[in-house]
Amino acid sequence: MPQRLRVIQLGLGPIGLEAARLTFSRSDLELVGAVDVDPRLGGRDLGDLLEIPDRTGVIVQSDLASALEREGPDIVFQTTGSRLADVMGQIEQVVRHGANLASTTEELFFPHRRHPVEAARIDSLAREQGVSVLGTGVNPGFAMDTLALCLSAVCRRIDSVSIRRVVDAMTRRAPLQRKIGAGLPVEEFRAKVARKELGHVGLVESLDLLAAVLGLVVDEVEETIEPVVATQAIRTSHATVEPGQVAGIHHTALGRSAGSLRISLDLRMYLGAPSPHDEIAIEGDPPIRNRVEGGIAGDAATAAILVNCAGRVVAAPPGLRTIAEVPIITCGT
Repeated sequence: MPQRLRVIQLGLGPIGLEAARLTFSRSDLELVGAVDVDPRLGGRDLGDLLEIPDRTGVIVQSDLASALEREGPDIVFQTTGSRLADVMGQIEQVVRHGANLASTTEELFFPHRRHPVEAARIDSLAREQGVSVLGTGVNPGFAMDTLALCLSAVCRRIDSVSIRRVVDAMTRRAPLQRKIGAGLPVEEFRAKVARKELGHVGLVESLDLLAAVLGLVVDEVEETIEPVVATQAIRTSHATVEPGQVAGIHHTALGRSAGSLRISLDLRMYLGAPSPHDEIAIEGDPPIRNRVEGGIAGDAATAAILVNCAGRVVAAPPGLRTIAEVPIITCGT
């Protein structure tokens, strides 16, 4: 039987805990460590946080360096932030230790255009240490980019790509409901978007990957984030929204070449959104249409793709990799 990959889970929010739970269920992975900066979690058995009856023997640590030194992981699952600037220190620490990294940091998914300095630094360090780094997830990571790449395999020519994702945020975790501004006045929403304090992260990274991999020349990128305003009161276990307050976001990213629209990404994520779905339209030869009714369940699916990619990341050539540079990620070992 092949040796199990040793895993540290870095970040124990909702996604991190779900990834840890899934890792425990895998015969090819061994969860040997868990790290989170929240002092309320330090010293606790991970089983307490996962609400399973037996102790796991994995004690939550607060210091990443100590965990890396003590556990000697093959790979670290990072679920600690969306912005690259906020997690660069962690990435470099993991890579310098000689561990591979799979991360749900949205800006790491395809950082080469908007964060070229950081991308080059991560790539160089990973090559020096002989490990691989991959940004993954569901959005970015699958629903609005990788799925379209897979569908493009049967095209002889691609003229443009249009993707729409509609998500009912009633079903999503508390941090996401906060990130889309649920319950805020419109003016506060706009101010926070301007300061990059809320809103979905990663839509432009999806666009950049599609353009690069499909060879769609894009010389102009336009991004907009607008509030979706509630017309009636909405209550969730995490938020209260009154009529006139923000229920969520309508986020678009458009890529044009000489004024012609080549890539259109349209994300509508708000409380009570009707008819959730993921829809892809490829104009070309032949044209392709694909629609996932009900949409892809973001929270569970994000943890799943993170865990499912472990073997692919460890086996990948050293460096900063994109989802297009590793074999197709599938469920299971």
